[in-house]
Order: sequence, then C-alpha cells, then structure tokens
Amino acid sequence: MHIKKNFDTAPPHNGATMDVVVPRRRGKRVAAIGVLLAAIVIGAYALWSWMPRGLQIDGADLRVGQVTRGVFVDEVIVRASAEPLNSVILDAVESGRVEEVFATDGALVKKGQLLFRISNPQRNLELLARQSEHAVSIFNLSNLRVSQEASASEHQRRLDDLQFALDQASKQHARNVRLAAQGYISAVALEESADKLAQQQRALRQEQQSAAAEARVREHAEQQLESAIHGLNSGLKLVSATVEALAVRAPVEGRLTNFRLQVGESIATGKNIGRIDDPARFKLSASVDEYYLNRMAVGRHAQVQQDGRNYAADISTIYPQIKDGRFTVELMFTQGQPPVLNPGQSLDARITLGEPASALLLPNGAFINDSGGAWVYVVDAAGRGAERRMVRIGRRSNSQIEVLDGLSVGEKVILSSYAAYGNSPRLQISQ
Repeated sequence: MHIKKNFDTAPPHNGATMDVVVPRRRGKRVAAIGVLLAAIVIGAYALWSWMPRGLQIDGADLRVGQVTRGVFVDEVIVRASAEPLNSVILDAVESGRVEEVFATDGALVKKGQLLFRISNPQRNLELLARQSEHAVSIFNLSNLRVSQEASASEHQRRLDDLQFALDQASKQHARNVRLAAQGYISAVALEESADKLAQQQRALRQEQQSAAAEARVREHAEQQLESAIHGLNSGLKLVSATVEALAVRAPVEGRLTNFRLQVGESIATGKNIGRIDDPARFKLSASVDEYYLNRMAVGRHAQVQQDGRNYAADISTIYPQIKDGRFTVELMFTQGQPPVLNPGQSLDARITLGEPASALLLPNGAFINDSGGAWVYVVDAAGRGAERRMVRIGRRSNSQIEVLDGLSVGEKVILSSYAAYGNSPRLQISQ
C-alpha cells in the first residue's frame, strides 16, 4: 500500500522543536589530552637538559691537561740539602759540671784545641787512690829486690866459704894420700880425711841447691809483683785519661756545630754536646717519593744546578726506610762541587732514571696521588662535563706521565686533585 505523505499539511515549526541536545564529540577530548601530554614531555625534556648531571664542580678551580705524543724524559727532580761529607760527633765521656768554655758554636777549630773543661771531684779522688796504690806497689817491689840482693849476697858468701873449705879439704886429703903411701900416716887418718872431703862436697851441693830454690821463689814473687804493678799502671793511665778527659779537646779539625754549653751546666756521660763538620767537602741528602724506590740504584747519575752551572753527582747511598711516603738518598759530587755551600742549603738535583723515549704523554698533576694512576676524569668536547675512565699509566717524572692505555691524543684530562670528588662517575663542570 502506497502512502503519500503530505508535507504541506505538516504543522509549522516552533521554538520547542529547535532546542534538541546534540551529543559532544570524543575526538576533541583526545586531541586536548594529546596536546597536554606533549607539553609535559617537552617541559620534562627541557628541565632534564638544564639539570646538572653528576657532581657539580667549579671549572675555575680545575687544571686540565691534554694528551700529546712526545718524548718522555725519564728523570726525577728532587730538592736536596747540603750536608758535611764527614762529621765527628762530640759526646761527653765524663759527667761533671762545666767550669770553662773556650769555643763557640760555628767556630773553626784545630785538632787538639781545648773546647771546654768540666770538674768531677770523684775522678780526682780515684786518681789519688790509684796513685797511692801504685806508689805502695813500687815500694814493695823495691824492698823485694833489696831483700833478693841481700839474700843472693849471703848465699854467695856462704858458697865462697864452702868452696874454700872444700878446696882445703881436697888439698889435705891429697897430701894424706901421698903420706899414707909413704907410711907416714895411718889408714884411719886417711879415712877421716876422705870423710871430711865428702862432707865439704855435700855441704857445697846443699848450699847451691838452697840458693837456686830461693832464687826461683824470689824471682816468681818478683814477677807477680811486677805484673801487679803493670796492672796498676794500666789502671792509673785509665784514671789519668778520665781526668784528662775533663778538659775536652777537638779530635779533628773542622767547624763546630750545635755546640751550646754554658758555664755551670751539668752534663751526663754520653750526652751529645755537638759535632765537628768538614767545612770544605759536602754531600747532598734528598727525600724522594716512594714510587721511585724500585728504580733508584747506587751509581745513578744526577745533575745539580747552582747559579746557572751544572755539577755532576752520583747516588752513593739509599736508605729504603719509608716515612710519610718518602725515602732518603745521598748523592756525592763526582767532578767538583759548587764553590759556596753551607750546611742545610737547598739545591735542585735532577736524577736520571733511564733513556729518553717516544711515548703518549700527560702532564703530571695532583690527581696521580688520589687515583694512583688507575683512572682519570676525561673532559668532554664541550668542556661542560667529565667522565671517570680506567687507564694504565707507565713511568712518570716531575712534569710528565707516560700513558700506556685508556687515552688518545688530543683528549683532555683533569689534572688537579680528585680528593673532593669521592667515587663520582661523572662531573658537571660549571663555567
């Protein structure tokens, strides 16, 4: 069935029919959210770009060096001080009170020159006692020798008498033998004569034996007494030397140093009272960083400069004991020394450790003590940041460090101290 609408008969439009609610479109809401998110991302990126990355440091306080290719000069420059080549220490060998002082600190003294004198009553009393003992022993030895001489004389007199009596008895017996042969005396008289001769012979032998035994005893006693006197002589010399030591004299010629005795001062045995230095010849003593200990050796050459002139020197002694990260070496001049040197004067000594060689170089700086040469802070191209990087360091001198690995020519490295940076992996450098 066909129905035909009649538009002409439709009712006329009014206000009520035009106020129809139209639904909002969801596309506009999505676009607004997208714009907001984009603004947030852009703001966050801008904020991230302007925020400091890493530890913030002041670029004005930095010392930066560039890695270059050049010749590494294998040497170390140390500050050395002049010391006398030879010194004699003066220690008090006796205690006592200072009575007189004849020299002053810094004076040139001659060998044997009197420096000061002390008093020690105890030593003087010991000297008197030893002298008395020595005198008594000498007196006893003299008495012994006089007694020996008298005894020897007495024995000799008796020996002479006995020898004379023996000779007489011998002659008488000889006459009796002849008379008995002629029948003028009896056999009894001849026998008595023979007995008397034998008696005289025995008496002489006994006296000789007695004299010899007594001589041996007296000789031994004399030797013992002489030995005792020799010991007393040694003791007397020792005590005399200690008394003489109360007047102290210079053992060698030189300059008196650290000598500050005052009259009335009491000093003890073994107290150091100064030293005498060689005023003309010097050596050098230098304190060196412990890093160079294994590379130092006796005989290595050095150059010492004073007033624009160089003087050759060699390492003579190495003291390997490390104190506060340093050890000590001594250097001897080999071809003359500076014309003017004073004890304690400082000089720069350039010690050669090896031959020059081509290498990748970095200027030396305080950073090497903080990192030990294991890592450095490498500055970026813009100079606004620096990153921590592991490196391998070789030899080093006062001004150069040999780079073995981890850096390239042209890169820049922070050379100043890293102590304030801790373990920060990156630094932000403010301009």
